[in-house]
Amino acid sequence: MSTPGPNDPLPVKARQDAQDWAQHMTEYMAQTAGTALDPGSAEPKFSNCVGKNDEVRDDGRYKLTYVAYSSAPLEQHPEAVRKVRAMLEQQGFKVDGYRETTDGKVDTILDASQESSRYLVTVETTTGGLLLFRVRTPCLMLPAPSPTSH
Repeated sequence: MSTPGPNDPLPVKARQDAQDWAQHMTEYMAQTAGTALDPGSAEPKFSNCVGKNDEVRDDGRYKLTYVAYSSAPLEQHPEAVRKVRAMLEQQGFKVDGYRETTDGKVDTILDASQESSRYLVTVETTTGGLLLFRVRTPCLMLPAPSPTSH
């Protein structure tokens, strides 16, 4: 697959489909990490796409940031993040950032992106000691409404 260009049409995906995919991806990352997501911790947030000159089009374009948490013990975070990193690399994601600190304080973060889809994923230790799993979509376009027959 080639890298999308700035003038290529936006990917088309219904909001529910994007949210379902993000939920599946966070669950898969947590499973790979050897942990489970905390029930009720998912936070889907839809927002407008903003252009480089702060312009916003009113044509249904949107982005989704989907976050879910796990209360896996802190000492498990580094190994969990390593497992997710290996899985993502195997699936063609590029690691954009990685940090693992255990000198008295566990602090892990993994940022990865998939060039073909422009999806971004993050796994990190939060300030409160939870393990955060995040999926961010690129700007997506809603499918055209289907014609209705009368």
